[in-house]
Amino acid sequence: MKHLLLLRGINVSGHNMIKMEALKNMLEGMGFTGVETYIQSGNVFVSSEEENGSAVGFKIKQEIYKVFGHDVPVIVVTKNDLELCFKNNPFLKEKDVDIKKLYVAFISKELPSSAINELKISQFKPDEAVIDDNRIFIKYAVGAGKTRLDQKYIEKKLNVTATMRNYNTVSKLLEMYQERIE
Repeated sequence: MKHLLLLRGINVSGHNMIKMEALKNMLEGMGFTGVETYIQSGNVFVSSEEENGSAVGFKIKQEIYKVFGHDVPVIVVTKNDLELCFKNNPFLKEKDVDIKKLYVAFISKELPSSAINELKISQFKPDEAVIDDNRIFIKYAVGAGKTRLDQKYIEKKLNVTATMRNYNTVSKLLEMYQERIE
């Protein structure tokens, strides 16, 4: 079974540095096949007989700590999760939307739509966010680097693990998923 792993917070501003080649070698050493990474920010495809994505993510998180000494959260995303990023995102339906300002926060568990109240989005206007199960669609007014509505804030307010990707990355990951045979 093919799994997409999103590793949070590696190779960002000199922290939790892991070379993709070393990560690939570690994963292959664990018995995973079809290991492929995309850019340096921790997007990794692996194939495994294990069908439970959470079990795969947990095993890899432990091995990363053992091998590299970094406590790196791992969120496993399905092809369907990626497809829903395009189908369910209300911001994509807006005329003249700037794709560069759209992000998805992938969350470690499903959230009720009422969880949006806990985020207190109104204090971040004109930034906007919508919850969709285990994803939060975000539209930044200026950009991801100029807001307090970030992954750390989401994790703290909702007591979850989250990792964010921009729409170009989400598009590429879906394209890569579709190129692979399940």
